[in-house]
Amino acid sequence: MSTSTTASVSTHILDTSVGRPAEGVAVQLAARSGRDAAWQGLGGSATDADGRCKDLPALPEGTTHVRLDFAVEPYFEKKQADAQQDAPANRDSGAVFFPEVAITFAVTAGEHYHVPLLLNPFGYSVYRGS
Repeated sequence: MSTSTTASVSTHILDTSVGRPAEGVAVQLAARSGRDAAWQGLGGSATDADGRCKDLPALPEGTTHVRLDFAVEPYFEKKQADAQQDAPANRDSGAVFFPEVAITFAVTAGEHYHVPLLLNPFGYSVYRGS
């Protein structure tokens, strides 16, 4: 929840290759208080069955930049293993092209930032949602 002195962040992931939420993706949150300041790790969460992280840590007062780090490699490895069990002949090379996705953005105190990640095995897109 944002206050007049802090911003707040939420996110969710949609796996566009199957048109469903991406469950179980670890998400780490970091913040800094200026372009040249050091990143401060704040902790993280994992996406739920709806692809949402509902319990990301609060941002400290003075935060100007935020980074969300999504560990997508384990998600795709599990998805490939499940597909191999169902249809071994359809298994591809198994390589994960983007093992991690890091999104950095600027924030202003008093604002809420919802940053969805649209993900597929060979690309991704992000935007500021509502």
